[in-house]
Amino acid sequence: MVILHYFCKRSWHDICEKVHMFELFLEDVKLINFKMRYKLLFAGMLLTIFIAMATRPAIAGEGDVVKIDRAQFKTLIMDYEKNPKAWKFEGKLPCVVDFYADWCGPCRLASPALEELARKYKGKIVVYKVNTDQERELSTVFGISGIPAFLWVPPTGNPTMTSGVARSPQEIRENFEKMINTILLAK
Repeated sequence: MVILHYFCKRSWHDICEKVHMFELFLEDVKLINFKMRYKLLFAGMLLTIFIAMATRPAIAGEGDVVKIDRAQFKTLIMDYEKNPKAWKFEGKLPCVVDFYADWCGPCRLASPALEELARKYKGKIVVYKVNTDQERELSTVFGISGIPAFLWVPPTGNPTMTSGVARSPQEIRENFEKMINTILLAK
């Protein structure tokens, strides 16, 4: 269970609950002898570890691209209902928010560059993604009419919105890196 907690960033309560549910299942199966029951319990714990590691949620700033919804946007970036007139950044690290859709070709072109830059600038910036098909309110709030659109949010001051991407992956990466260095990490 210590391994689950450390590697999977799961709470102790969640881990213990899953293991206990598996133990209860094994107690219900009366046909299994004592040794086999503990072998199955061990196998179940290993399976729980692998599943938890595979479904580990991305953590902001740790080099992953983090998919967020409206509620998370309001907590992590800006609560536009509380502060409708003035920009008040809620985050600790500067961030870029990628407004995308699964069906969008240019969005799929931009995605690998964002993932690479999230790893490169790990601990310095956070890369968030918002699915515009699922989060229409956020698209409306920021006036997004075309995707991909990118909200570049520095730690202080107002954010910058850009849209569209270059034609080649190399140009996309170069443009993103330029925005990161001039807007997000500018001294």
